[in-house]
Amino acid sequence: MEPTTTTTTTGTTTTGTTTTGTGFPGTDHRAEAKSRFSKALDEAKAGVAELKAEAFEKSGSYKNRAGEKGEQLKGDAAVYGDQAKAKAYDLANESKGKASEGLIALSRLITDNAQTLDEKLGVKYGDYARTAAGSLEKNAASLDEKSIEELGEEAREFVRKSPGTAVAIAAGAGFVLARMFRRS
Repeated sequence: MEPTTTTTTTGTTTTGTTTTGTGFPGTDHRAEAKSRFSKALDEAKAGVAELKAEAFEKSGSYKNRAGEKGEQLKGDAAVYGDQAKAKAYDLANESKGKASEGLIALSRLITDNAQTLDEKLGVKYGDYARTAAGSLEKNAASLDEKSIEELGEEAREFVRKSPGTAVAIAAGAGFVLARMFRRS
């Protein structure tokens, strides 16, 4: 049986109903709607799959770029680290030289004033001053001869052997530096 369509027109309103061989109105439209909905659902699933593939592709691209950028930053950090080490080494050598010069200058000052100590306090105190001056010169020469690495190892060994003394020296030095900078 073939579906028939009857249309009724009253005034300006038109209504239409479709009947199928089953005698129920709208059954043909439901099947067509289901078919269209199914096609739309399939298209949506295909679109989602395509978007998912595109998202994976883009995320892979971003991951690669981030990896490249990370490697570049890592390389830059290594270069800056090497530059900082070189600068620190140069500053440490310069400081070592200045400390040695300072010890020698202090030794000369003490030696120059040893005669005055002999006259004012006695020969015994003048000899103490000369001995101290000689010790300062010897330490300055030793400081000049040693490398930064050797000095660092000696400092670590000193801290291992007498940590209490090392802490006291560090605290004293910190106090002196704080007082110097407070006055500035």
